[in-house]
Amino acid sequence: MKDLLVCIDSDGCAIDSMECKHRRCFGPFMVEVWHLEAWKAPLLERWNRINLYSMTRGINRFLGLEMILREVDETCCRIDGLGDYSRWCGETATFSNAAVQEQIDRGAHPIFAQVLDWSNRVNRGVGGISDQIKPFDGVAEALNAMAEHADIAIVSSANPQAVREEWTRFGLMPHVAHVMAQDAGTKADCIARLLQMGYAADRVMMIGDAPGDQTAAEKNGVLYYPILAGQEVQSWQQWLGEGWPRFRSGSYTTEYQGQQLEKFRSNLTAHS
Repeated sequence: MKDLLVCIDSDGCAIDSMECKHRRCFGPFMVEVWHLEAWKAPLLERWNRINLYSMTRGINRFLGLEMILREVDETCCRIDGLGDYSRWCGETATFSNAAVQEQIDRGAHPIFAQVLDWSNRVNRGVGGISDQIKPFDGVAEALNAMAEHADIAIVSSANPQAVREEWTRFGLMPHVAHVMAQDAGTKADCIARLLQMGYAADRVMMIGDAPGDQTAAEKNGVLYYPILAGQEVQSWQQWLGEGWPRFRSGSYTTEYQGQQLEKFRSNLTAHS
């Protein structure tokens, strides 16, 4: 509808939800489903390190699960069916509950039923902590400023129902033209589909908090602005006062983007 397109990740970028979701739901339910209570403390620490405080921050839930289950298999106890699940993670084009259910319907290894059970528990658990989730300060103001001149797209690997509920609850959805979440494919695929609607790549910005967001932008030749973990409010203030005016005027230079990416990498490396 407009010449400019701003794609925004949801969890940990626009919505202050990653810490809560991973600490209260993702990691603990993995321990429950695979009966890993004997190793609970170190495994939860590893889960949080992989998903929150390293260069794999923001990884898709199914890929993050596969990473830590491989570690469990190597250091704690055998995970039956892990080879089948790992192969699926390397081959599937879609990471979603529906894609996992397809494997179950085809008679795949019972590990897929465990994966679906875990993912469903996570979704239910996230629904129970909604009162602890809110947008970062500055997000609403940024959306208000951008919406007059740019189309806004949510590009997220999170559960689509949760994304829509959160953005609706806080009055952010009226600004949104496109919603592409977990069921729509990878973030790179989502951006590619948006480009097919007629947006020029140099007029498209991806705002994200994880290396996967940067990779999705780079694969499509679009611009990228990082939200720094632990400095989210300051990052949004800088976007509104500095990044957005540059992008809108066409002066979001390679040099400026490089400066932001260096801060982005340094911040995650420091937390690793």
